[in-house]
Amino acid sequence: MFAATQPVAKTLEPCGTPDHEDCGLRLTLDRLGEKWTVMVIAELSTGPRRYREIERALSGVTQRMLTLTLRRLERDGLVDRHVEPTNPPSVTYSLTTHGLGFSAITAGLVEWSREHKDVILASREAYDGRGKG
Repeated sequence: MFAATQPVAKTLEPCGTPDHEDCGLRLTLDRLGEKWTVMVIAELSTGPRRYREIERALSGVTQRMLTLTLRRLERDGLVDRHVEPTNPPSVTYSLTTHGLGFSAITAGLVEWSREHKDVILASREAYDGRGKG
């Protein structure tokens, strides 16, 4: 049964339908939906980091996935890559102005996740405990 005073969600216009222009939401969701994107953005939100610093901070990320994630973020204009001509080269990553805006949005998502983690886990447990049928 639904609560009588359920909060009203903000109305969103559908994206990509024939009567509505593509607002770019799919581009954002493509990036946001990748496993390591939010974690890399969070790591860079405190300032520039070297590749190895990011790698050490993100437990479980492989070199391949971190490299792909950083390249995709750079391609989308969210991250700058700076190479120092040393031997071996020193590579530093930082958020662009565009990336800082994206960081602010993802910060809200991270905060919401922290606040609702216990509720989500309890809901999953209750759902799984109902059994099939």
